[in-house]
Amino acid sequence: MSADLQPGDTLDRYRIVETIGHGAFSDVYLATDPDGRPAVLKCPHESLLGDVSAFDRFRREFEIVRRLDHPGIQRSLDVGEDRSRPYLVMEYVEGETLRARIRRSGRLPVGEAVDVTEQLARAMASAHAQGIYHRDLKPENVLVTPDGRVVVTDFGIALMTGARRLTWRWLTSTIGTPDYMAPEQVQGKRGDARTDIYALGVMLFEMLAGRVPWEGDNPLAVMSQHVNAPVPSLREIDPAIPPPLEAIATKCLRKDPDERYPDAGALLHDLESWQDLDLSRFVFGKERPVALDSRRGPWLLAAGISIGFLAACALFVLVVYVLQHAR
Repeated sequence: MSADLQPGDTLDRYRIVETIGHGAFSDVYLATDPDGRPAVLKCPHESLLGDVSAFDRFRREFEIVRRLDHPGIQRSLDVGEDRSRPYLVMEYVEGETLRARIRRSGRLPVGEAVDVTEQLARAMASAHAQGIYHRDLKPENVLVTPDGRVVVTDFGIALMTGARRLTWRWLTSTIGTPDYMAPEQVQGKRGDARTDIYALGVMLFEMLAGRVPWEGDNPLAVMSQHVNAPVPSLREIDPAIPPPLEAIATKCLRKDPDERYPDAGALLHDLESWQDLDLSRFVFGKERPVALDSRRGPWLLAAGISIGFLAACALFVLVVYVLQHAR
C-alpha cells in the first residue's frame, strides 16, 4: 500500500517528513509545523472519506483524543484550524514501541515489566474514569521514551460510554488483535474497561514470560484458546517470577469479565503494592470456558465446522491410501 503523501509534500500548514505507519484505514506521517516543531498526522485513506459511516468512526476518534489529557496518552495538538481534508494532529513521542523493546530483550526484568504495566494502568485509569475504553491495547500501540515514559497511542477503535454503536462495512463486529483479544471480543461484543484489563494482563504476561499466553498457527486458533484454554502458569514457565505478579496477571486474564479487575484503577492499586499482596484474595475455582454466542460469533462456529469437515476428509483419504497399499 502506498501512502497518499510523500516526504516534502505539504498538507495545509504541515510539511511531511516521512511515513511512519500504514493501517487498514489510515496512514501516519511525521511532519513539522511552520515553526519546525514535530507532529504526527493521522490521515484516513481518501477512498474512505466518501463513506458516511467511516467518517463517523473518524469523527468519534477525533472527539475521544481531544478529551484525553494524560502524560501517558498521546496528546492531541488540534487547535481548530481549517483543513483541506480530515486528519488528526498528535504529539510526536520520541522513542520505540513496546513491541521493539520486547523483541530486543525477550522477557523484561521484573521491575521494568511492573513499571511499564503500572504506567499503562495509570494512563488507562484516566481514560476509564472518562468512560473511554481503548479496546486494542498491544505492544505496537505503546511507546517507550528514552527516559522510560510509557505512552498509549491509537484510539482508532476506542469506545466511549453512551456513544451509539457504529457499524460500517470496513469494520467487523469482532475487533482487536488476536493475541490480545478478550473472550468477549471474540464473541463480537463491544467490550468495556475489563476488556482493556485483559489486554494489559496479556502484556504483563508477555513481558514476564517472553511470550504471549496463547500461540497458534492462525488467528482463529489463537482466538479459540482465549475462549477455551486455561491461563498458563507463569511460574511453570519461570519459577523466579514472584507469585503476586502471577496472581495479578491471572486475575486480568479471567475469561469471565466479572472476575477481572473492574477497571485500570483497581489494577493499579494492586500493582503499586504487589510485594505485599494477600494472595488468599486470588484463589480461583476451575477456569470456565466462555460459551460462544451463536448470534454474535457465527463465523467462528462456521469455521469450527469447516475445520472438522476438512479433518474428516483427510482421515478418509488416509484410510483409502492404507487400504490400497495393504493389498
